[in-house]
Amino acid sequence: MLAGYKLISMKKSIRLLGLLVCSVLASLSYAQPVTIAVASNLKPAFEEIYKGFRQVHPQSKSIRIVYGSSGNLASQMKQGAPYDLFIAADESYPLRLVEAGLTRDRGAVYAIGHLALITNSAAGLVLSSDPEILKAVLRGSGKIAIANPDLAPYGRASVQYLQAIKMWAELQERLIYAENISIATVYVSSGAVKVGITALSLAKSSELASTIQYIALPDDLYAPIQQRMVLRRDPAPSAIALYDYLQGAAAKQVLVRNGYSVPR
Repeated sequence: MLAGYKLISMKKSIRLLGLLVCSVLASLSYAQPVTIAVASNLKPAFEEIYKGFRQVHPQSKSIRIVYGSSGNLASQMKQGAPYDLFIAADESYPLRLVEAGLTRDRGAVYAIGHLALITNSAAGLVLSSDPEILKAVLRGSGKIAIANPDLAPYGRASVQYLQAIKMWAELQERLIYAENISIATVYVSSGAVKVGITALSLAKSSELASTIQYIALPDDLYAPIQQRMVLRRDPAPSAIALYDYLQGAAAKQVLVRNGYSVPR
């Protein structure tokens, strides 16, 4: 009888220990922050979108957001960075992750970006939709800030624009390459350089209204900047919820207000 009692007691202890371990693991899993990687061009719009998302999904407090160039973020994800959702500035970097088998599926295009020419307000340069005036601004500006075309889709589009207006050969030695499009924009807003090419979404930011002037550049002078997002394999539920929210009406309104077009 005593041996039988000890066996039953041991089984109960093992079962209780198993439940305790599962409870601890569940707590650790819940405490683990979900990490979202976001292209720098999206920062002003995404901050507003995320605020709306939090109101609908208050449990999302544990989400951590990392901003950077799409190239760097994609490279980090390939090297094992735990990004549950990658919100990129183009399609090429997310699709490379798809090909590498690192994502749930091919994701979705959530926005179409546009370029803007910006000048530091103190520089006294006059912007105009007249192509010849814009060429004169570029010629007379000294250094010109753009994002690194090897890392940032907006940098690549900036090069395409300069090639389309036949000024690449003339200006390429005067270009300053920033790691991402936000840094290129800061170079101009801070006065470090007079002129730059950036995302229209950043140029429209209210935080820069007093330090820069901008004009949108013609869309037909560079390849469409289709911005895709992808979930990693086995993403956290809150990352899936954010992915879905970005395709909804509320997020699309914010994107349009911030200078993007959205897919229909």
